[in-house]
Amino acid sequence: MRIVFMGAPQFAVPALERLISGEHTVVAIYTQPDKPAGRGRMPSFPPIKRVALEYGLEVRQVESFAKADAAASLADLSPDVIVVAAFGQILPPRVLAVPPFGCINLHPSLLPRHRGPTPIPSSILAGDEWTGVSIMLLDEGVDSGPILEQRRVLIAPQDTTDSLTDKLAQISAQLLEETLPRWLSRSLTPQPQPEEGATYTRLISKGDGNIDWQIPAVHIERMVRAYYPWPGCYTTWRGKMLKIVLAAPITGERGESGRVLTLPRGEVGVQCGEGILRLQGLQLEGKREMAADEFLRGQRDFVGSLLPC
Repeated sequence: MRIVFMGAPQFAVPALERLISGEHTVVAIYTQPDKPAGRGRMPSFPPIKRVALEYGLEVRQVESFAKADAAASLADLSPDVIVVAAFGQILPPRVLAVPPFGCINLHPSLLPRHRGPTPIPSSILAGDEWTGVSIMLLDEGVDSGPILEQRRVLIAPQDTTDSLTDKLAQISAQLLEETLPRWLSRSLTPQPQPEEGATYTRLISKGDGNIDWQIPAVHIERMVRAYYPWPGCYTTWRGKMLKIVLAAPITGERGESGRVLTLPRGEVGVQCGEGILRLQGLQLEGKREMAADEFLRGQRDFVGSLLPC
C-alpha cells in the first residue's frame, strides 16, 4: 500500500516512525511551512519534517489545500490511504476523495469529547480522569467522522500537556500499527460518533495563561499543568512576569485573593477565590526555573505581597 502522511508537531513523530518501519511505503510527507522562531527569527522546521528528511522521504509543505492544484498534485502520488496526525488543516472534500481507503486521523481524545485543535490541554483543564486516542475516518466536519478504534488513558495527577502529549503520541503510534492492517484488509467497520456528549475545544492564546486569583485554586492548578510548557501559567510581580510551573491546591479559609501567604513547614501559597494554591516551582522573567524555597531566599519580600487579579 502507498501511504501519504500529514502531520507537523512532535506528537506525530512516533506514528510516522512506525509507518516507516512497517510493510507499506510512505510515498510523501505533507506538513506546515517553516516558521520563524527564536530571537533571530530564523526559519524552524516542523518536527515531522526533520524526521522525514532523516529517512530521505519527500516533503511537501503546503499552507492550504484550497487551491485545486494542491489536491491534484496529491492525487498524482496515488496514495491508497492518507494518515493524518495533528496536521493543523481541515482537508477539503477534493482531498478526502483521493485515497480509496480514505483519510485516517489520530486524535488525542475520546471522541466525541474534545473535538477540535486543543484536546490535550482541554482534558486537563476540564479535570477529566480519563483521556485517550481515537482513530477515525475524516469527513467534512470537525473531528466528527466515524471511529475505527479507541484506547483509554488515565490522566495522572501530575500530568502536564507536555507529559500527556508524549504519552498519547506513543499510544497513538501503537494503536495505528494495530488498526491500520485491519482497516486495509477491510475487517473493521467504522462506528458513527454519537452527538451526545460532544464538546469542542478552541485555540489557546498567550493571554489564557494569565491567572485570575479570584477563581478556585483547583482550577488554577489545572491551568498550571494544562499550559505547560506553552503559554505558561503566570502572574505579575514587581512589573515582571512570574510563571507558576508547579503548584498544588489546598483548602483554606477565605481571604484576600492574590495575597501571598506563609504556609506550615515554611512553604508559600497564594490565596484564591476558593482555597489556596501552594507554590512549588517558580520562574521570574529573565531568570531560570527554580523551587519555591530557593526563589524565596532571593526574594524575601515576596511573602505578604498582593498579586494582581
